[in-house]
Amino acid sequence: MSHASYELKAEARERVGKGSSRELRRNGQIPAVIYGDKQAPISIALSTNEVTKRIHAGGFMTTVATIDLNGQKISVLPKDYQLDPVRDFTMHVDFIRVSADSKVTVEVPVHFINQEKCPAIKVGGVLNIVRHEVELHCPANDIPEFLTVDLEGHKIGDSIHISHVKLPAGSTPVITDRDFTIATLVAPAGGTSGEEA
Repeated sequence: MSHASYELKAEARERVGKGSSRELRRNGQIPAVIYGDKQAPISIALSTNEVTKRIHAGGFMTTVATIDLNGQKISVLPKDYQLDPVRDFTMHVDFIRVSADSKVTVEVPVHFINQEKCPAIKVGGVLNIVRHEVELHCPANDIPEFLTVDLEGHKIGDSIHISHVKLPAGSTPVITDRDFTIATLVAPAGGTSGEEA
């Protein structure tokens, strides 16, 4: 279901610091760090173009990547990245090491389908999205690209909770103490015509 895995070639960074980061960027590379799996963090350099392309392709934060560090293959998941606010290129990426049995926590976007089969929307109701993303614990090698919420048959006044959403096998919501709301279907602001009587 998720995007196909991909590989990034990396070089180890000997020098770490502001000056060396600037030097890397001048050479078309960005600093990145691989954390986790009870091992010391590794500082690496990646191709700016490759990474920026991946981010723009979508699914970056939910796709496991293989980093080829001088022939050593490391499976990772992006944890965080920074974009240059002015020029929109990647400044830095944090990765976490993952293995086949790793569980990771990710924010997965919610997609709504069957608006045209939704009675609430047909009568002018409004889909009020409470959560555009849901935080899930899931297997690192099986992260859903998005969650699908089916609006078919929902009427004004309905709330759609996480229990209505079919989660992929192995994925569980981070919030477990309540059946939280994903979206509600509310009457249009002005009231629906013909119901005032």
